[in-house]
Amino acid sequence: MTLMPNHSAPARAPASVRTIDPGQPLHWLALGWRDMARCGWVSFAHGLVLALFGAALFAVARHQFWLLAGAFSGFLMVAPVLATGLYALSRAVERGETTSARLVLKTWLSWRRHGASKDGKDWRLVCFGLLLGLAGTGWVLTSAALITLLAPVPIKGPLDFLQHVVLAPNHFLFDLWLALGGILAAPMFASSAVALPLLLDRRVSVLAAVLTSWQTVLLNPVPMALWAALIMGFTLLGLASLLLGLIVVIPLLGHASWHAYRDLVDASALPARDAPPMMPPQAAEQP
Repeated sequence: MTLMPNHSAPARAPASVRTIDPGQPLHWLALGWRDMARCGWVSFAHGLVLALFGAALFAVARHQFWLLAGAFSGFLMVAPVLATGLYALSRAVERGETTSARLVLKTWLSWRRHGASKDGKDWRLVCFGLLLGLAGTGWVLTSAALITLLAPVPIKGPLDFLQHVVLAPNHFLFDLWLALGGILAAPMFASSAVALPLLLDRRVSVLAAVLTSWQTVLLNPVPMALWAALIMGFTLLGLASLLLGLIVVIPLLGHASWHAYRDLVDASALPARDAPPMMPPQAAEQP
């Protein structure tokens, strides 16, 4: 009787992490730009979809800027999962494979296969996406409550927010708003910096992916701080350009994030996610 190991179960130990040069994030941007040019409209479509979503959100709640302020800043928390298709495109470029909309669709639907659960589905990306979504929703509600309760007047538009929150004399609402946002954003960035690309690339548990992400930040504080600042800066430019800049910013940062993962994490010892899982022991018994 021969028992074959079950390679369906995700690895539970964090991946090995490398240390990098402080200026490496700038190289990630250059590689992201290269991938964006190679993938063409498929990459830009990601940015266009998110720009249209932001425009629709603004159109619906343009007179409730107390809500929009939190919604747009909460976007930063869920952006990693929204870029999953871009990670797959960069991986295809790296492998010399064809990049297409079909690949993106296949990536988004990949939770239905290669799973270790009883129903044969892989829920890891879905679970992590839900966690980021809950965190983003929590911040939106916190931001809305903070501005509604503490602002001296109702905040209905961008000018109200600028005048009565950002530039209000002798009022610390904006400082408090930024501080609370930073308190939530920092651990979210540390948890998701490389977690999504790792979950896409390797069969590893959500907890192991998050721990790996934290290790990359703790072992590389200077380059990861620069990377966080670049993400924030480019995103703000995209938002400030009436959302049009997001058409370029989103694919650029998404592709660059894949290269951040490849530089920071040595996942060679972990099973590949797209490899067919081996049969569990009870099904692999042979006389």
